[in-house]
Amino acid sequence: MLLPGPDGTALVVCTTCRGPGGDGDGGRLATELARLAGEPAYAGIAVAPLACLWSCGAGVSVQLRAPAKIGYVMGGFAAADARDLLAFALAYAASVDGEVPFDDWPAGVLGHFIARTPPPGMTIG
Repeated sequence: MLLPGPDGTALVVCTTCRGPGGDGDGGRLATELARLAGEPAYAGIAVAPLACLWSCGAGVSVQLRAPAKIGYVMGGFAAADARDLLAFALAYAASVDGEVPFDDWPAGVLGHFIARTPPPGMTIG
């Protein structure tokens, strides 16, 4: 069943991902992201837990999305990566179309990208 989610920039976090340790890392990442997202520095970035992103082989997985912007699915995270994910989300939110210049990528997101997705009704050129 689909439920309403945040309207703006959101990090959707798989809470059931077990991660490399196999011990519930997704829930810990979601908790840490939600805690940090309450800080003024990360205003405008929502954290939305989701029971499964169906990318189990790449867990812990996160989707970054916003209306009319390219979205990203990333994986292989731990709670320690929360600040880098939020920093990338801020750069993403500030972008026009979701494209963040490579030089602005925090070290903690490098090598974690699984896919980029176009917004509904658009393609990526």
